[in-house]
This record gives sequence, C-alpha cells and structure tokens, in this order.
Amino acid sequence: MSSLLTNSSAMTALQTLRSVSSQLSTTQSRISTGQRVATAADNAAYWSIATSMRADNAALSAVSDSLGLSAATVDTEYTALNKVLGDSNSGLTKLQSLLVEAKTAGIDRTKIQSEITQIQQDMKNVAGAATFNGVNWLSTNASTPTTVNLVSSFSRVGSTPTTSSITVTVANYSLYTSSTSGILDTVSGSASVDSLNIGALTDSTADQTILDGYIAKVTAAIGTVSSGAANLGAIKNRISNNSEFVKSLMDSVDRGIGQLVDADMNQESTRLAALQVQQQLGVQALSIANNNSQSILSLFR
Repeated sequence: MSSLLTNSSAMTALQTLRSVSSQLSTTQSRISTGQRVATAADNAAYWSIATSMRADNAALSAVSDSLGLSAATVDTEYTALNKVLGDSNSGLTKLQSLLVEAKTAGIDRTKIQSEITQIQQDMKNVAGAATFNGVNWLSTNASTPTTVNLVSSFSRVGSTPTTSSITVTVANYSLYTSSTSGILDTVSGSASVDSLNIGALTDSTADQTILDGYIAKVTAAIGTVSSGAANLGAIKNRISNNSEFVKSLMDSVDRGIGQLVDADMNQESTRLAALQVQQQLGVQALSIANNNSQSILSLFR
C-alpha cells in the first residue's frame, strides 16, 4: 500500500542513518582521544579498573621521587664518611699513622700534634658539611630523629594500600652529637678521638701507655666508621635496585591500562572508512524514500 502519511521506507532509512551516525560519532571520539574507554559510560568496569591503576601509578611516581631524594641523601652521607676515613694523607687513616709515629723515642710530639689538630678540625668540618636538604646524619643535635624511614615501595591488594621503607638508625653514623655521644666525640678514658692531644706526652712508660690507648681508640673508630660506610653502601645499592624496579613497574602498569582502554587505531581507521560509506548510502536511501511521495502525486494527474 502506498501511504501519504506513513512512509515506511523513509522511516527505515532514517533509523539506519541514525545508527550509522551514532557509530560514526563513537569511532571519531576514539580516534580523537586514542581511547575506546574514555569515560565510565563507555565501559564502567574497565574505566573503574583503569582509574584505580592510574592512581596507583601516581603513588609509584611519588615513591620514585622519594627514592631519588633518599639516594641523594645517602650518597652525601656515604661520601662524607669515606672522607673521614681518609687515606695516607687525611682522615682517621692519617691520624692513626701519626699516633704510631709519635711512639718513636725522642720525636717532637708538639709538631705532630699540630697536624693532628688540623685533621681533627677537618673531620669535624666534613661531618658538618654532610647536609642534603637539611638532613645530616654525621653531625647531629637534639632535633635529629633517632631513626629515619626511607620509602622504598608501594603496593595495593584490593582496597588496602601498603608502603615499605628502609629504616636507617642515625646513631650508627653519627660522628659528632650535641651530647658528645658520637663515634668521634665520645670520651672514653681521658679523651675522645676529637679531643686527644699528645703535645705534652713524653717517652715515659706512662705516656707511652696513653699513646697506645689513643692508637686503640682511633683504630676502633676506623672500624666503626668503616662499618657505617659499608652499611650506607648497601643501602645505596638497595635504593638503586628499588628505583629501577619501581620504574619498570610503572611501565608495566601503563601497558596494563593501555590494554584496557586504548583504541586499536588500525581497527578504528577501517571502521571509520566503512561507516563514512554507510552514512553516504544512508543519506541517498533516505532521499530516495522521501521521493516516493512524488510518485503518489502522479496518480492524481
């Protein structure tokens, strides 16, 4: 039946054209954003997962920044400890050799003490300068925390986030403290490494015993500082490994998010070409269907 009021062909063509236009709009949106799940309306489950994973990646980025800051701090303290240990020309190593030299009978210990004093001052200056971002573990005061936690990782199981950290005990590296309880300023016997003075000592048996005590004190300090430097070296290595792992983990999370929400551009480009052709054919079909009413007019001529 030919009807003037109800054009079934036009209605079908219009419905098809609307469907094609909707699909074309979706494809164009995917191409322009690069995502097939850009909003919760596209796929609520995937969008929710991707949003949570992006939040986790932001936390991992913060961990990476924290590890970088921690690495710089540890490296500063490690460098200073190595400087305090010194070599044949400086630091505790040189101090030990000077004390052994002072055991020589008839030697001018006043001149040796002049060099010892310079080494003592230099070690204290090095410890005081070992500061990064206001943090100094070698020369501490009452406000310095006893332990420091260096954030090393972040993970989330379900809705429960977990952070891990590397705990550093500051006393293991403190050379000087405001309460004179550090490795180099703690007084045992009659002096500390920082305050020992051999200028007035003689070749007497008693003074030679004092010298032996000083040598033992410096030797013990070398062992303690070496142990502290070794610990910091191990922490440096651990931070470096964690930093590399966090960066790799962030890349993995990015790839996971991409697999959930990224659009396949090869597929979308093919779909776009097909839909554009369908849209053009739909417009032509609708035009043909609309012209059907003209054939009804010819019946009354």
